[in-house]
Amino acid sequence: MISTVILMVVFALTICAGIPIAAGLGISAMAALLYDGLPLFMMVQRMMTQINTFTVMAILFFMLSGEIMCKGKMTDNLVAWAESVVGWMKGGLAIAGGLAACFFSALSGSSAATCASIGSIMIDKMKERGYPTKFSGSVIASAGITGIVIPPSVTFVVYGTVTGTSVKKLFASGALPGILLSASICAVSWYYSKKNNYGEVSKFDVKNFLKMTKDGLSVLMMPVIILGGIYSGLCTPNEAAVIACVYAYIITKFVDKALPWKVMREALVKSVRDTAVVVFVMQTAAGFSWVLTNAGVPAALGRFCATVGDNKYIFLLGLNIVFLLAGMLITGSAAVSILAPIFLPVAITYGIDPIHLGCIMIVNLAIGYITPPVGVNLYLAAGVAKASIEDLVKENMPFLLVTLVVLVIVNLVPGLSLWIPNLIK
Repeated sequence: MISTVILMVVFALTICAGIPIAAGLGISAMAALLYDGLPLFMMVQRMMTQINTFTVMAILFFMLSGEIMCKGKMTDNLVAWAESVVGWMKGGLAIAGGLAACFFSALSGSSAATCASIGSIMIDKMKERGYPTKFSGSVIASAGITGIVIPPSVTFVVYGTVTGTSVKKLFASGALPGILLSASICAVSWYYSKKNNYGEVSKFDVKNFLKMTKDGLSVLMMPVIILGGIYSGLCTPNEAAVIACVYAYIITKFVDKALPWKVMREALVKSVRDTAVVVFVMQTAAGFSWVLTNAGVPAALGRFCATVGDNKYIFLLGLNIVFLLAGMLITGSAAVSILAPIFLPVAITYGIDPIHLGCIMIVNLAIGYITPPVGVNLYLAAGVAKASIEDLVKENMPFLLVTLVVLVIVNLVPGLSLWIPNLIK
């Protein structure tokens, strides 16, 4: 019990001191081990065991494929195609941003990458077409959260790694919730654009649509190649990630002619750096979670839930509150690495499928990307839009509320996240 208190107090102190989350997790876990008189090499063992799986490789390659795509015209072509599809609607450009983010999510696996890539193109376009700056930033910040929900998702890979759950089925579980999130954000964009007379309406042009489809065919085919390969059984998620990198490299290098060695080196360095951060968080979080498990925290959590009542909905309510708060403070990968091993055994006792549980966790953490005080997407969009974070937080409230409604649906309708995975052998 005392070691658990030491663990949490030291971790809180490291956060307050501004120490990186990964280092804070490791320091607090070692402090608890030292108090218990356990050798520190046990921490090293947990760290190495955590990443001793081929699944971790998918994180690097999905991040690299996203970096490569941002260096060429693939993102521009995707945005142009999305605009040709919905530009005829009121608020069409805002809706196009949501649609483009939905597609880009199926390529990058990262919410921050989706927000930054789509935002760098769409926000200036929206401002030029008469959309208010804070509205433009809010649309893109919210649309970007689908990056960790729609497959392939790096955070789903992390969840699958720390819980031993099928990554293929986890990817499938995020498809319908991700699409529902995207559709709800587009619906809010349309409503407020119509209400406040934002933007211009252009007539649907079949010739332009066909031209944009032809120009964007290479990027539109990428999700088909990646996800089709995984779900057809032709390749594993790892192999699909490598295929995504090779495909993105070929298109960017030889079709767009936009990938000189200097740029490619930058993409390699950034993807390796970002992957190292995720993997280090996973490692130190493994030690952190092990200390909690060794102290009987999951068992205590189970007993507490039993005293509250044998009701899985009460448990889900508590779980959602915990993950919403976690998403507000730490990264999705860190939250999953720390909390998933603790909540999973309890969830199973309530008959909650691990796949459904993973989807609930990831949707919660996706919402964290637009929730202060961390709200990564809010800061990214505010930087691109040159708007204050306070304005974006206020303007973003309708989008935040509708994502919470989607979260409730995901909790109460397991079939939304389990229907497609159950079709996979």
